[in-house]
Amino acid sequence: MTTTPLPPAIEASGLRRSFGGTAVLDGVDLSVPAGTVFALLGPNGAGKTTIVKILTTLLRADGGRARVAGHPVDTEPDAVRAAIGVTGQYAAVDRLLTAHENLVLMADLLHLGRAEGRRRAAGLLARFDLEDAARRPVATFSGGMRRRLDLAMTLVGRPRVIFLDEPTTGLDPRSRRGMWQIVRELVADGVTIFLTTQYLDEADRLADRIAVLDRGRIVAEGTAAELKRLVPGGHIRLRFAEEAGFTAAAGLLPAAVLDDEELTLQVPGDGDVRALQDVLGRLGSAGIAAAELAVHTPDLDDVFLALTDRKVPAP
Repeated sequence: MTTTPLPPAIEASGLRRSFGGTAVLDGVDLSVPAGTVFALLGPNGAGKTTIVKILTTLLRADGGRARVAGHPVDTEPDAVRAAIGVTGQYAAVDRLLTAHENLVLMADLLHLGRAEGRRRAAGLLARFDLEDAARRPVATFSGGMRRRLDLAMTLVGRPRVIFLDEPTTGLDPRSRRGMWQIVRELVADGVTIFLTTQYLDEADRLADRIAVLDRGRIVAEGTAAELKRLVPGGHIRLRFAEEAGFTAAAGLLPAAVLDDEELTLQVPGDGDVRALQDVLGRLGSAGIAAAELAVHTPDLDDVFLALTDRKVPAP
């Protein structure tokens, strides 16, 4: 028995937008499967915020088409808004109200019944580990607690698609990991996450697919592993305690890059197990032992810098 694949939760074709004659988006295509995390990366000014504003009905595109949760953003904006949640870079919570009051207020704005609104508020306070602080003013909360409450407020309306803009900016490592776990749980429940972030390790850990936006265009898209394979520079680094071992190893590994002062060799490669076994096998057969060994593979930082390199012309 075969199952029909779900339509994309977000899809865009040829999105264009200009401001003051300057093209900010220049034909952007996107397709985000339902129940996944999609990360959009790009330098400041690349057009990330413009894409999010178009997809969340806050801005009209000059050209192209987009659908979110099956609804065209230009002709069915109310249906799109009913299906999505948006959490911005800074927590949009009322600092003078308590956590419980913030959630109940959101339920009232969504026109939920009194009993249903309070039931959802109680459930979200428990889910986000805010029960003990439920009656405290939000002004007394830590940054991580405010971010959790902000996301909880987004979930009051049970959105099928959530746009997270820089969700962990300013959080300490423990709070960041807590937010990551919440994102994973939401996706496990079938929610689609559209993530913009400047933390490349965040995209690496969370995203099923990643797109890199530069100068208004998608310059690369794929899984984290696929993107990393686009960038050369992987190598095995060997350091030797004595010059004799260094010189002998250099003779066995002619492709290596030598550093005579540090007595190190960098052997080009993708750093996989087979390549490592080959290097160690050659050295072992010759009775040569390295004092230190390290394997470097390109990470998303390398990908980001390579794909969005903006060289400044010499004066």
